[in-house]
Amino acid sequence: MSRKKHWEKLYSTKELQEVSWYQPTPQASLDFIAGFNLPKDAAIIDIGGGDSFLTDRLLEAGFTNITVLDISEAAINRAKQRLGKKASLVKWIVSDITDFNPTGLYDFWHDRATFHFLTTKKEAERYIGIAAKAINKNGKMLIGTFSENGPEQCSGLPVKQYTEETLVSLISKWFQKVRCIHIDHTTPFNTVQNFLFCSFKKETN
Repeated sequence: MSRKKHWEKLYSTKELQEVSWYQPTPQASLDFIAGFNLPKDAAIIDIGGGDSFLTDRLLEAGFTNITVLDISEAAINRAKQRLGKKASLVKWIVSDITDFNPTGLYDFWHDRATFHFLTTKKEAERYIGIAAKAINKNGKMLIGTFSENGPEQCSGLPVKQYTEETLVSLISKWFQKVRCIHIDHTTPFNTVQNFLFCSFKKETN
């Protein structure tokens, strides 16, 4: 089964609270965003955003230039249905991140739990190259990925675990680390997943 078919099937058969990443208030992401003091018209893209609640919370906070990219059209359709009329305020892109060809620049790139599904070095480097192209010279990036103490699989797929050192070294060609933290995420099934969240700023030299 292709990666796209896998996610289309999952979002077509699982309810919102039946997925491990369910999180009504993505507090870690919101805290990082607040720390960057982004203007309300900042161009924000959420990679693998699907039906994440980050979009809802950003709209509530007054952000006006939000893009959500997800490999699954079913996930995006669920988010649109939940948001109702507010869905028209968001730009929606159905694409595998490794096939994404950005046509504009973003001030903030957000990814919670997409990057670790790219298990080969080639895919990970392609991702970083796309992000480097898509983020403006003063832009910021936040990646939340499974830590070395996180799961080895998620949603039936293998994942790549990262330490702060391995993540930063992979990204340091284009981005400078700002801050890294570890967070325990409790799933709806009362299991705990350890995440590594790292923020970066675009290297301009």
